[in-house]
Amino acid sequence: MLVVLTGQFRQAIEVLEQIETYGYDAYFVGGCVRDLLLGRKIGDIDIATSASPDIIRQIFEKVIPVGVEHGTVIVRHRHQSYEVTTFRVDGDYSDQRHPDSVQFIQTINQDLERRDFTINALAMDKNGVMIDLFDGQNDIRKGVIRTVGNGHERFKEDPLRIMRALRFSSQLGFSLDENVLNAAKSVLSEIETIAMERIVQETAKFFAGAYIETGLYYFKLIHAAEHLPILRENPHMIEQLPRGIKPLHSFGAVIAMFHFIEPAISIDEWTRQWKCSNKMKYEAAALSEALFHYKQHELDRWLVYRLRPYGYSNFVTLVNILFESSLSDDMVKKIEGSLPIHSKKDLAINGAELHSLFPDTNAGPWIGKTLNHIEKQVVLGELSNNKYVLKEWIKWNPHVTD
Repeated sequence: MLVVLTGQFRQAIEVLEQIETYGYDAYFVGGCVRDLLLGRKIGDIDIATSASPDIIRQIFEKVIPVGVEHGTVIVRHRHQSYEVTTFRVDGDYSDQRHPDSVQFIQTINQDLERRDFTINALAMDKNGVMIDLFDGQNDIRKGVIRTVGNGHERFKEDPLRIMRALRFSSQLGFSLDENVLNAAKSVLSEIETIAMERIVQETAKFFAGAYIETGLYYFKLIHAAEHLPILRENPHMIEQLPRGIKPLHSFGAVIAMFHFIEPAISIDEWTRQWKCSNKMKYEAAALSEALFHYKQHELDRWLVYRLRPYGYSNFVTLVNILFESSLSDDMVKKIEGSLPIHSKKDLAINGAELHSLFPDTNAGPWIGKTLNHIEKQVVLGELSNNKYVLKEWIKWNPHVTD
């Protein structure tokens, strides 16, 4: 099959041509080829070559040695990054993540044999000519995910590939081949040996998939929840996910959704067991607080004000999933546009000025509490953000400083 290369590939062709000028082979490989055939937006463009990392560093001026031991470097060309990996065959995977050793080879065929799924085991030259040893193009047309070679062996090498299969199903809407399902079930327990950061990355991509309902069908079919933190003790939470679930574009939003379904399991517990970053933790907490506020008060200024640093898209999606509502980004942004302030720094009075109103009172937590109270009243429109008005209000409401 011949594919006409346009867009991002036009510039990337120059990288292939430069490698070939030195007498080496080079191809586009993996996900970029798959997504080109699917007409999807192209992300990273990866290149496989017969040239060693040392040769690549001689050919190009800007090369970042990100994984030289595994044959991978980043080539910077026209302000774009391209992952360039030497053709290789892998040794054993004793850590179930990286091969213990790699052997660099001179032809593309064996390199493609080591890849996980047929839809990813595709190579394409600069002219758009495909190398497809495992019928990956046909699998793309049929919308099916099959492993390259023996599925049990592929998953034993790296059990995370099970989560990748589920993720591709969620992203692409593809079905999992019967052999893939059986192999996944046979190796599933070994997911528990995988570093949690890798599990989080794949799970986040899974829930962000445009075909998340398809992905969840297979997730439930192989009982993936039984080997994931928290879900293994609470498999009912997967069954309680609402019908018509939509893509969530952060793992913080995923945690907030599960916390709303089962409030007894705290955000802290989720983020501890899944070893999440502080950023994920704060986002999950903010979204969760917003959801429970919405349940009591629906949409108001205080909710939008508090949520603002974390964006609205995931909140809107969560509301529409969990409350079967029809909230839109525009409805939230309209309220944002009416906010009198956007942070506490915007208040017309600060802590020093507040303390000056009560010079005989020692500074302390009361200052922060008072500012918090004023902040909320201003946001809700109960108080005007005017220095004179705020000072007068404070003078006539001394109990707030207690």
